[in-house]
Amino acid sequence: RLVCMALLLAGRGETAIARADDSKNPRRSFNLTLEHDGLTRKYLLYVPASYDGKSKFPLLFNFHGFGGKVAGYLRATDMRPLADEENFLLVYPQGSPLNGFSHWNAATPSRENKSDADDIGFVKKMIASISADYKVDPKRIYACGYSNGAFFSYYLGCCLSERIAAIGSVSGTMLEESYKNGKPSRRVPMINLHGTADSVVPYDGKNGLTPIPKVLSFWALQNETRTQPGTTNFKSGRTKVRRLVYSDAKGTAWIEHYRVKGGGHVWFDLDLEGSDANRLIWNFLSGHDLDGPRRKR
Repeated sequence: RLVCMALLLAGRGETAIARADDSKNPRRSFNLTLEHDGLTRKYLLYVPASYDGKSKFPLLFNFHGFGGKVAGYLRATDMRPLADEENFLLVYPQGSPLNGFSHWNAATPSRENKSDADDIGFVKKMIASISADYKVDPKRIYACGYSNGAFFSYYLGCCLSERIAAIGSVSGTMLEESYKNGKPSRRVPMINLHGTADSVVPYDGKNGLTPIPKVLSFWALQNETRTQPGTTNFKSGRTKVRRLVYSDAKGTAWIEHYRVKGGGHVWFDLDLEGSDANRLIWNFLSGHDLDGPRRKR
């Protein structure tokens, strides 16, 4: 049975169902602020128990959806146990407020953006600040997100590809501006999970939202993969999931897409041969760095 962590955009705000204790490991969770572009920006940094300051650690950003708050999003998508197991620094940034709702600007300055907040600059500043205090592997900085946060992850993959090694999207797509004009400076591996019954960000697109098949084609072209993906069918309980893998001529997987039949606008709580959404995302992202694949997939 597929149980979804219901991050429903009710009233364009995000509601999260708790999956983890908010107070877990408080001594390794740091609520931090920095000043950028005239705004006080906030983020939560989680440092895994294994961090000893001697080795460089990967850094993963996870961006909430429109109207989201870090505390609720953390409870619903908690990657801290995975960070402890896989040894990476984890960041949950807070979007800037807009008429009472937090958001991310997921395109270059245009009508598609919600405000003038410099979110790309905020990410750059977080990387610099965290790297000043911790040993971060600069070749292994990753970004993923849900809904509006996934939109932003795609944008990061387009305009900050010299810093972001790979990206992940759950229930998100690319804004038209990014889809038409995005030009990553290098191959950017991408993993995408999306439900066919998503009524907020429809799988087949509407209202200027790019259809998921076009998103896959965009990244297949950027990553120079074969146009025909390899497919594998799974079941998570009674829910059917199809995985599409786009590989290059050497067999390196640059894109993974999980098509969840009947899935809605949620962060999926899947069980695919023992892997949930968090692990699927990390396993894919961590297989790449700025130089390309780290191991054969």
